[in-house]
Amino acid sequence: MHVIIGCGNLYRKDDGIGVVVAHRLQAYFSKHPQSDLQIIEAGTNGIDVLFQAQGAAKLTIIDACSSASEPGTIFHLSGRDLAQRPPPNFNPHNFRWNHAVHAGRTIFQDAFPQDITVFLIEVLDTTFGANLSPGVAASVERTCAIITSFIHESSHTPLSTQQSPTL
Repeated sequence: MHVIIGCGNLYRKDDGIGVVVAHRLQAYFSKHPQSDLQIIEAGTNGIDVLFQAQGAAKLTIIDACSSASEPGTIFHLSGRDLAQRPPPNFNPHNFRWNHAVHAGRTIFQDAFPQDITVFLIEVLDTTFGANLSPGVAASVERTCAIITSFIHESSHTPLSTQQSPTL
């Protein structure tokens, strides 16, 4: 099973990018079903990531980041990039996906996916509100196209003659 988890808060503008991408992917794959694919919205709860990922063969996480890069920049991290232990966190409200990955590997060992990919999208505005800023909104389609192509390639399902699928 390949589990895709969108993280973020839809009511904090750009912070909701992971959830927006997950919703878009759910809509696409409802019309183009793939066996062994599950797409989940985890919000900001790392505990959901921990338990939803358990038992999956592959895990893809989409979330917002703030690194002072151009808003909408897409960063791609592989499992090797995630091997470092995150800083200790003693507050359950700050238990994020990176803590979940570390905890899952520690607790569930082989029952936790080793094939992990993370897409982080640079944000501009995380104040209260419901809309993505223009640069971040423009990255939704690009992120979905990258993930969709990745899924089609790994399942050996041929794409249409278009360069990237319409989501």
